This record gives sequence, structure tokens and C-alpha cells, in this order.
Amino acid sequence: MSGQSRRNGKIWVRVLADLPITGKPTEVRMGRGKGNPTGWIARVSTGQILFEMDGVSLSNARQAATLAAHKPCSSTKFVEWS
Repeated sequence: MSGQSRRNGKIWVRVLADLPITGKPTEVRMGRGKGNPTGWIARVSTGQILFEMDGVSLSNARQAATLAAHKPCSSTKFVEWS
């Protein structure tokens, strides 16, 4: 999105990955607690705003949002604030 807006405007990411995914190595005995964090995920509910853009034209923002919408494996919608 920042490349499409040519770094003119501001982009806010409204999603924070705050849940750790833990995993123990293979062939480790049971017990002794959880494994080390291997990654982070974010729970995104239906209707949640993922990105906000400001300082770019409406056509550039719409084009950047459609390019960013191809990344997640869910349907997205473009919302314009008045």
C-alpha cells in the first residue's frame, strides 16, 4: 500500500498481532511447560477495519486497497469516511 500511494500519505495498521503461537520441538518428552513462541497471530473479527489511509487521492487509495485486499484470504470492502 505504501508503494502504491508513493509514500505521500499516512497509513495506519489497525491490527496488532498479539497472540503467540508456541510449539515444542519434535521428540521432546511430555511435560515441562509450553514450548517457545514460534510466531504471532491476530484475531480479526468480521467488520473490523484493517488499514486507514490519509493524505492521498481517492483513486490512489482505492487502487492501493484493492492491491492489499489480495493478500488476506477473505473478502474485503473499501470504506470511505466523509
